[in-house]
Amino acid sequence: MNVTLPTDRQIYKGEIADYWLEDDGILVSLSKNPWRTVENIKGNIELVRSITNNKKAPLLIYLSNSPVPDKETRKYVNKVLPDVYTAMAMVSKPGLAKFIMNFLFSLRPPPIPMKSFSDETEAREWLRKYL
Repeated sequence: MNVTLPTDRQIYKGEIADYWLEDDGILVSLSKNPWRTVENIKGNIELVRSITNNKKAPLLIYLSNSPVPDKETRKYVNKVLPDVYTAMAMVSKPGLAKFIMNFLFSLRPPPIPMKSFSDETEAREWLRKYL
């Protein structure tokens, strides 16, 4: 997936993703592919909170192929997602987001509304109801 970073707003660079905030309030994430750990997820959550001024936001995430996190990290992600995001739309090549969602949330449903898309426009449209 080829995503161009915007030039008209601040880009926030993190270890596991780069972010920018759209004018409509949607937070956009360009995922990177390092191993996810509880520590780097904690750092990422702090980065997101600083971008959104501690307000929950809908997240549009462009997924990359990254290693599947361990059980402790998945458990932590499940716990903190509802404190940070209102919903998550994952944009990727067909199959990738579905695979990640099935793996991460195989034992219980996602803690926030989540949906996978191959079309960015459809993802943005779906997220608007969570602004």
